Formats: sequence, C-alpha cells, structure tokens
Amino acid sequence: MTTGDGVADVRPAIAPALLVCAAAPAFFVLRTAWLGWVLLAAGLGLAWLIERRRRAVPDRVVSMGARRETAQEIGIRRAPSLTRDLSLIALGLLIVSVIPLAAELDDLAMLRFTLALGSAVAVPYLVSRYVFRDRAIGFPWRARRPWSRLQWGWLIAVIALGWLILPFYFITSGVYQNWPVVDTPSLIARLFVGVGAVGIWDELFFICTVFALLRRHFSDAAANVLQAIVFVSFLWELGYQAWGPVLTIPFALLQGFIFVRTHSLAYVVTVHLLFDAVVFGVLVHAHNPGLLPVFLL
Repeated sequence: MTTGDGVADVRPAIAPALLVCAAAPAFFVLRTAWLGWVLLAAGLGLAWLIERRRRAVPDRVVSMGARRETAQEIGIRRAPSLTRDLSLIALGLLIVSVIPLAAELDDLAMLRFTLALGSAVAVPYLVSRYVFRDRAIGFPWRARRPWSRLQWGWLIAVIALGWLILPFYFITSGVYQNWPVVDTPSLIARLFVGVGAVGIWDELFFICTVFALLRRHFSDAAANVLQAIVFVSFLWELGYQAWGPVLTIPFALLQGFIFVRTHSLAYVVTVHLLFDAVVFGVLVHAHNPGLLPVFLL
C-alpha cells in the first residue's frame, strides 16, 4: 500500500494492539491468567512479525533546503517500534495482574496496592527512558494556558452528574458491597486515601502510559478505544460491576478525549478526583445511612 505521495504506508495493523489490550479483560474480568498471557504473547509476536516484514521499507530521510536536488540531509525519521511500545503496556498489565484488585483497607492490602500499581507505572517508564531510550512515556502536568470557562464548567458538571447518578448506581445495584464496610473514622480515612490514590494512578497508567503509547501508532480515536478496554477492565475487578460499564466506558473515553484537548495531566486528574470524591461520599453513605444526608437515595 502507498500513500498519495508515493511513500509506502508503514502504519501498523491494529490487530497486535487489540490482542494486547484484550489481555486486560482476560486478567481483570474473566480472571483467567493463562488467557491473558496467551493474548499478550500473541499480540507481541504478531507486532514483531509485522515490523520484521516491513523492515524492507526504507527510512524516510529528513532534508532541509528550498530545492530537492540541493537540500541537505539532516537526519532520518524512523517510525516508533510497535513491538517495544506494546511490550511496555504488556509489562504494566503483568505487574498489575499479580495482585487481587478487590478493595481492601488493611495495612497489607494497601502496601500491596502501592507496590504493584506504583511499579506498573514506574517500570515501563524506566524501561522506555533508560533501556529503549525513546522517552515514549511522559507526564505533562500542566498545559501552557489557563483553564477555559468550558473546563471549569466541566468540573462543576462532573460533581453534579456524579451526585445524580452514582448513588443510584451503587445502591440499587448493590455494588457498594464490593467495597469494605467503613464504619469508623480510621476506615473512612483509609477509604478516602485509597480511592484518591487509585484515581491518580488511573490517569498515570491508562492515559499517560497506555494511551500515550498507543497514540504513537494509531489515530487518537482508535487509541482511545483501545485504552478504554484496559481502563474499564481494571475498574470492573476493582468493583464497578453490574451495569457499571455503562458509566465507566464513557468516563474512560472522555478522559482520553480531554487529555488530547488539554495536554494537561493536572486537569484530567482533577476531573477524576472530583468524580472519586463523590464515589467516596456515596460509599460512606451506603454503608452508613444517614451519616452523609446529601444524596437523594
């Protein structure tokens, strides 16, 4: 296949990425580890085969000058390696999959979450930077421009929508029972820290790692759908079950879209933390009716 200017089209097939991302529901929804391993191996193997077949396509020379015949060659533009980038996603998924994701608030469980989730972000980042030396993963905390009125308005809308929808979802479906009973100040404090910490990690891994790596090879829309598969699968095992995907799928897609538009980790984290603040309030309310009398249910 060639593009309009006669240059060979070296865009990778989406099948390897789909196989790697499909390992997430295998790990976190079906909870079938061997199937996740098979999907990861198949995706990485297929990516390697595709890139091997395309090695015959010459690298594109980058030139500088007004006329082609007198332009000076200043470098070679090489496409990022799909195999390497998918291996970073696979590495993060493997690390997360070694622990149960059921919400627990004891010291050992919180330490287990901290080590596993922290490593799932840190290890791919370090491998990308110091082994592959391509700096494919970054954490752009702030955009260069202030938040717009629309962005501030969306923050208010997130709180309002959460207040209207989340109590109905958690209480009528009974999924609040996937989180432990919090009936003491200590447990309530632990829940607050845990919900917020996992929310921040979600954006570091699913958006700044998985989504960012996929965007190097696919359109924003395709990469967003792929990262949403991973995002929603993790949230399922975490406790957002029953008809939870009706909420988590749009949320995951919106977070990816917002990141593309704002280029600001700070903003997507703020959106997520506001949403999680409502989640925290609903969980406390569901386990302790009357303690937080601010919800309709």
